[in-house]
Amino acid sequence: MNVSASTGSDDDAYWQRPDAEAGDPFGAERPAPAPEPKPPAYEGPPRPAPASPHWRPPVVSEPPPPRSMPAQDMEALDDAEGAARTMTYGVGLVAGAIALIVMFLLCARTLF
Repeated sequence: MNVSASTGSDDDAYWQRPDAEAGDPFGAERPAPAPEPKPPAYEGPPRPAPASPHWRPPVVSEPPPPRSMPAQDMEALDDAEGAARTMTYGVGLVAGAIALIVMFLLCARTLF
């Protein structure tokens, strides 16, 4: 496969660098600009004014100790938890039964 120009001229001649003796027509021989000066180093925030010699930190009064909580009735808590568990299981069984009935009705409708 021949990829050269049909005119016989060199295809790469257009992309070659210009001669160094002829000078640069695009101004690359201009002197480089002076580098920008570096910004000064950060010295930190300004120092605060000294505190008054009569200054003292604020005094916080001691709060009273917390009161004791009332005792818990463990028997009543166990009974309440058992009743809540029974109610949760009952609601779950009813919801499952309804879902099963709806599924049977939908399946029966598609078969018959």
